[in-house]
Amino acid sequence: MPVKPALPTDDDVDAPRRRAGVRVPSGVYRLLRLLVHAINRTYWRVEVDGADNVPATGPVILAPVHRSFMDFFVVAEVTKRKIFYMTKEEMWKSPLLGSFLDSVGAFPVHRDGADRLALERAQDVLERGDVLILFPEGTRRAGPVIQDLHEGAAFLAARTGAPIVPIGIGGTAAAMPKGSKFVRPVKVHLVVGPALAAPERSARGRVPRTQVHALTEELSAELQHLYDDAEKRATPQPRRGP
Repeated sequence: MPVKPALPTDDDVDAPRRRAGVRVPSGVYRLLRLLVHAINRTYWRVEVDGADNVPATGPVILAPVHRSFMDFFVVAEVTKRKIFYMTKEEMWKSPLLGSFLDSVGAFPVHRDGADRLALERAQDVLERGDVLILFPEGTRRAGPVIQDLHEGAAFLAARTGAPIVPIGIGGTAAAMPKGSKFVRPVKVHLVVGPALAAPERSARGRVPRTQVHALTEELSAELQHLYDDAEKRATPQPRRGP
């Protein structure tokens, strides 16, 4: 199961934690980012609406829908900022893929329980003022309905104050659905929604679980709207007669 972290206690908030930073060689990163951008724009004809909703500076959590392995690549088109990913550890089973993921800022998360190291890495990315991509559905899903989001995005927002930017991705399910080994050159469209503010902490430094749950529900509703919009924009419209 994807990580579903519990809210911290007062002791957890105040206690020192070891740094678990994620660092990526800048030269390698820029080269791979240019390669991914070229593929996105030519093979999948990726278009983005609402990219200005991604803050130009400061920490931010990008929260896309997840219908295809391709989402990992195309979501990079929403910002020119350096990005970091939290993704499932199974993707590191291939040494070649694992090396690529390391180079583009990804780090593994163990999905069978609360992976404290992955959460520390994610928090470190945000506390440095960087961009974190986290798929709130936890794994690739099928179908048009957004449901059963996990609370990791809202939890990290509560701990760091980072806003959450929801992103709908249309077309990737048709290009490479779950279980497929081949990628079709279909059109992909991304719609970026307005940022959702992090919940406020109390004077004691805590965030009630009800606020984390409410933020997750708000994120779910926004993702449904954006996903529906993105799918419509990615789907070729029939030509009208003369």
